[in-house]
Amino acid sequence: MPAKRRLTMRQLRQMLRLAGSGTSSREIAVVLGIARSTVQDNLRRAAAIGLSWPLPGELTDDALENKLFARNGVKQGARRRAEPNWADLAVELKKPGVTLLILWEEYRGSHPDGYGYSRYVAAKFMLRKPFSFSGVWPSLGP
Repeated sequence: MPAKRRLTMRQLRQMLRLAGSGTSSREIAVVLGIARSTVQDNLRRAAAIGLSWPLPGELTDDALENKLFARNGVKQGARRRAEPNWADLAVELKKPGVTLLILWEEYRGSHPDGYGYSRYVAAKFMLRKPFSFSGVWPSLGP
């Protein structure tokens, strides 16, 4: 699979110029030597923020990049959905008759836009303490 790289600002500006003159996505892709889906994605991004050719004269390359690629309002590493209190869930799961499905249904009742069941279960098991491998591997020394 090819490595993902962002287009240069020159390519983005040329893409917007060509699209503004009525050139098809396929033709733009050929001219720029990139995939048609990349052209379509970037044109969709530009349309979503109201950018079209000609671009405003005061729009610098940095400003253009920030407008097109910044995830406004989402900090790096921030959770997009409400996290359950995993410590409380661990305690609840030890009670007889309590299952992950029951706990997830309660969680979704209070957080309708929260994690789906499969992600909820996966997160529960990913947060377990890792196994300790100390002393398990044989010594490779002399």
